Order: sequence, then structure tokens, then C-alpha cells
Amino acid sequence: MKVAVLSPVAWRTPPRHYGPWEQVASNIAEGLAERGIDVTLFATKDSETNGKLDGVIAQGYEEDKSVEPKVVECLHIANLMEKASKFDIIHNNFDFLPISYSRLIKTPMVTTIHGFSSPKIIPVYKKYNDVNYYVSISNSDRSKELSYIATVYNGIDKKLFTLNEKPDSYLLYFGRIHHDKGTYEAIQIAKKAKMKLIISGIVQDQKYFNEKVAPFLNNDDIVYVGSSGPEQRDELLKNALALLHPINFNEPFGLSVAESMFCGTPVVAFKKGSMSELILNGKTGFLVNTIEEAVDSLNNIPKINREYCRQWAEEKFSREKMIEDYIKVYEKILGV
Repeated sequence: MKVAVLSPVAWRTPPRHYGPWEQVASNIAEGLAERGIDVTLFATKDSETNGKLDGVIAQGYEEDKSVEPKVVECLHIANLMEKASKFDIIHNNFDFLPISYSRLIKTPMVTTIHGFSSPKIIPVYKKYNDVNYYVSISNSDRSKELSYIATVYNGIDKKLFTLNEKPDSYLLYFGRIHHDKGTYEAIQIAKKAKMKLIISGIVQDQKYFNEKVAPFLNNDDIVYVGSSGPEQRDELLKNALALLHPINFNEPFGLSVAESMFCGTPVVAFKKGSMSELILNGKTGFLVNTIEEAVDSLNNIPKINREYCRQWAEEKFSREKMIEDYIKVYEKILGV
């Protein structure tokens, strides 16, 4: 079986710091390579993989601001589509644009839908539903207007995360600084609980950061450490007493939630989107509806078995489990 994995080109694959879709595309490619499958990763030229690498863009457009994003995206997608006949299956992790090639190629395409940026993009998915195979990353993130071949949870490389059963006393917010992700709410939870909060993530909304986050930063109980690469991410997650994830939108998955549990660190999250699928309430964290409920739940964090958090994450969100599920999808499509 020859598989082409199409990654976005905003960032390197795998990303140095931020880049969730690139991270998942990398996990898929590396997991397939581990299984001995002939896999080619289509990504930026500076990407890294144990499979084959094919790229026409030197760096991600978020890292090289001299390029026009739409132009490099166009060149990148076309590069794969012109070589489509060389593969048995194409695994698209690059949103809706690549599926517009579906009727121009003979190679079947699996598209993992990493969330809908807007309902306005659904007509494209609908138009090509009959010649595409859609995979959702959680049962909660499905459109009633589309048909799906499977739900496959994002898989994580467990070797990058360390179980720690003796954490420090701080709380952690890990994710992009944006209203959707609830940075301000995390600060309010920590303030009301009188606990230290460390914030790590890229600033995606500068106005929000300036108005809702920066006024609380003091290098004492509310600390911002910028965006964190893999090693610092592991350090922050494994040493945290709990991860705060008070989201303000229906999140399709939430990589940091699963990554946190791989470290044994429980998660306190607002009960929205996929959180009920990721977190086992009372066992690997707490699902709450308000800031006050989140503060109250922190009293029960010491009762959480951190080793069980790791076990839950390995069973549900490991790279091995994801690859096993995707291979079943490929074989179903190919009739093997």
C-alpha cells in the first residue's frame, strides 16, 4: 500500500512550536512508517519524516512572511495531485481545498476534517461527498449535512510525554491566546483559587492579549512563558497540578487535553464540543460549566489517579491506536 499524507504548509511538519494540523499529519505519517507502510509526506521542504518527503515550499508561510499563503498552498496541493496516480490512497489533512481535485484524479482520497472554520465551507464538502471519504476527529464534530466513513481520534506519540505522579502546585494554560480558548477564564479560575497559573501559547489575537491577559501578568502568580516546543511542553505539562481548558467554543478535539493526560495531569475543562469524549469526568479530570464550578473542582484534583490518566490516554489517544483505525479505513476503501 502506497499512502500520500498531505500536510498544511503554514508551519513545518512536525511543527517546532505551534501547528496542530501539521502535528497530526506528522503523527499519521510517522505511525504509518513505523508499520512498514510506504508513506510519502507532502509538506514543507524543511519538514522531517521517517517516510519519504516531497515538497515544493521551502518553509511554512507563518515562518517565512515573504511568501503569499494562497500561492504556496496552491503550488503545494497541485504538486501532490499531479503525482496522485503513484499512490493507492491520499490522506488529506489540509481542509477543503484539496477535495476540489477529487473528480480530476482516480486515487481515492481520505479527508480528516480537523474542524469547520465556518459553516460557509460546508458546501464544498457536500459537493464532493460522493467521491470522498470523510473522517471526523470526534463524534461531536460532525455535520448533519455530510456522511462519514469513520471517527478517528487524533493520536499522540506517547514517547514525547512523561508520566509524573508528583507534580508541582501550579495550574497550566496551554494553547493559543484567543477568546475561543479561554485564556482570560483560566486566569480568573486561578485568581479565585489563589493558585499560580503558567500560560504558554502563541498570541493569536493581539487585542485580546493586550486587554484580557497582559494586565494580569506579573511574573508571580500569573506567568506567561511564550510558545513552547516539545521539550518545554513536556516539562510544563508533567509538572502541572492540572491543565485548565475553559474553552468558549465547541472544540473538535483539543490536542493539549490528551497530551496533558499522557503526563498524568488531569484537565479541568468547560463542557463544550468534544470534551466529554476526551475527559472521563471524575477520573481524568472534571467537566464544568462555569468559572465557579472550575474553582470548586480544583479541591478534588488530588483525588485523581495520575497513572490512570496516562492509561486512559494510551488506550484512547495513542498514535498506535490512531494508525490502527486509519489502516482499517484505508482497507475498507481499497477493499482489502
